[in-house]
Amino acid sequence: MLRIAVQAKGRLFEETMTMLSESSIKVEPSKRTLLVPAKNFPVEVLFLRDDDIPQVVASGIADVGVVGENEFVERKEHADIIKRLDFSKCRLSLAIPKAVDYKGLSWFNGKRIATSYPGILKDFLDKNNVKAEIYVITGSVEVSPAIGVADCIFDIVSSGSTLVSNNLKEVEVVMKSEALLIGHPGLSDDKKKILDELLFRFASYKNAEGNKYIIMNIPNDKIPEVCKLLPGMKSPTVTPLVEQGWSSLQSVIREDSFWDIISQLKALGAEGILVVPIEKMIL
Repeated sequence: MLRIAVQAKGRLFEETMTMLSESSIKVEPSKRTLLVPAKNFPVEVLFLRDDDIPQVVASGIADVGVVGENEFVERKEHADIIKRLDFSKCRLSLAIPKAVDYKGLSWFNGKRIATSYPGILKDFLDKNNVKAEIYVITGSVEVSPAIGVADCIFDIVSSGSTLVSNNLKEVEVVMKSEALLIGHPGLSDDKKKILDELLFRFASYKNAEGNKYIIMNIPNDKIPEVCKLLPGMKSPTVTPLVEQGWSSLQSVIREDSFWDIISQLKALGAEGILVVPIEKMIL
């Protein structure tokens, strides 16, 4: 049994549970239960605060964990980064009141900076020879300048809307962050096998994300041109139709490029174009 630590609530929780579900791993979270076994896979999920996950994995209480890179770097626990998961992306930035005329890092000298990430901030300030006071706060860091607690803040930024609503502006990006799968350095061989299967399932889900399966009828003399537009994973599948001079062509296309390509396909004579979601894609 592999024990995986997961954030108990929030966006990271939701995206992690989606990833497990799309990997056909059935876990039913309960508000009353912190440790929940999967019904159909040798995994049990331990629900925790996100800032506890690095220590729990480093100590071996959990074998692996899904955690934001910002929390992992801040806690400085000894655990391995197994995989970058490509979701829950954000950045850690310095932000100041919107009305301030900002001309560079020297502005922060002598200022008080409110943050929930004092370790990352201290390393950044030391590296850039900035002498500022770090004021540690949990919760709503962004309100600190408005109530006079601090001159500016160092906090997570996603869309930036929270900064705007608090009359702040982002001036320095210190680090970018995303969800990480981290692991205890001393996993047994049996647990490594389970982890390998878990990673295989995660990869199949992520490979399918953003891709669509496209099927169309195309004149035979246009097949070479269509193949250049739709290379697929290796090459398109082409099947002759009963009607002479026509074939059915099947391939994989990125969803974000579909509308750019569809007009070109129609110009080449493509008909009966079907676009189908891909649930899993194994490369």
